[in-house]
Amino acid sequence: MKTKFDLLVVGGGILGTFHAYHALKKNLKVALLERNSIPQGATVRNFGQVVPSGMDLKWQNFGRESLAIYNELHTQADLTIRQNGSVYIASNDEELQLIEELYEINRNNDYESALLSKSDCIKNFDGLRSDYCKGGLFFPQELSVDSADMIVKLHKLLQEKMGLQIIYNTTVVETHENDQKCIAITADGEEYTASKIIICGGHEFKTLYPNVFNDSDLEVSKLQMLQTKPQGIYSLQGNILTGLSIRRYESFSECASFQKIKSLEDPNSFEKKFGVHILFKQALDGSIILGDSHEYADAKNADDLGFDLNMEIDEFMIHEAKKIIDLPTYEIQRRWFGVYSQCKTKDIFEHSPSPNIHIVTGIGGKGMTGSGGFSKFNIDKIYA
Repeated sequence: MKTKFDLLVVGGGILGTFHAYHALKKNLKVALLERNSIPQGATVRNFGQVVPSGMDLKWQNFGRESLAIYNELHTQADLTIRQNGSVYIASNDEELQLIEELYEINRNNDYESALLSKSDCIKNFDGLRSDYCKGGLFFPQELSVDSADMIVKLHKLLQEKMGLQIIYNTTVVETHENDQKCIAITADGEEYTASKIIICGGHEFKTLYPNVFNDSDLEVSKLQMLQTKPQGIYSLQGNILTGLSIRRYESFSECASFQKIKSLEDPNSFEKKFGVHILFKQALDGSIILGDSHEYADAKNADDLGFDLNMEIDEFMIHEAKKIIDLPTYEIQRRWFGVYSQCKTKDIFEHSPSPNIHIVTGIGGKGMTGSGGFSKFNIDKIYA
């Protein structure tokens, strides 16, 4: 007789894993069903930056809670977490004005940040070009993680310390509810039962609920990223976000000058067409991850984005990055793309096809930062 669980979570990425974690904290019996041997989606193909500073106020609060959760978990196991902070580097007077306005917003929200002069930035971030930098805004509490290693280590921690049962290489092909019992059926015919099911599989839930999927306003974003060869003794601390990030991130849209500054931008520029903004983060092996770009399609037409890497985008990102930081080497050892899903009209997709089956997905680029805090809120709501 198979075990009956209190909760089945479908999808072992960061959003599903944190839902499982918060359910375990309520002493629930939880199983996580992951289709691959380890997660392969957006969770492992991102920068590994935990940056509440880039979110609007609602998600900043979830992100700040996530910081505390990551730090607490990191005391139990090495999850590759480094509290190096994040810095936004302004390249002109408009961006300087935006970071000054964001500083005031965060001061009012009681979220620690510090304005840095040009000389502060040059001193603190080795190789930063003086002809690019006008000043910076630093958030000391923010984290860097190596995403692919982190999720594997987090799974192991939850298995060993909290009793999470993880069933890898298991594709769920059907979920339904009857007689107050939820059933998940896998591709090999196995059945798992629970009181509740939460589905956190990105836009892949189209297999389970094709009509819900086709009627949703989900879209997918394809992001290109690159990784240099290790940089030797060179050290670049923290998450480095630059002028194009200042012009793109949600948090800056709450600044008084944002709309006026955006209205003056060229809508036909290369960076607009491909959603490019330049980020840097040093990995544990000393290499630098840089990117990224954003190409969009409705989730039901995700295949339109293709599987290829656009070399024109990569070359543009390298060209722009060289204007910002002089690295010892820009020789690239790895290139890849990630795909994440998001909603066009809401900040996350939530739908309950039956009273105890919940689809929670489309968190967009907020996953690594927001999942810890949001999942706690959502488990509390589901188990209210």
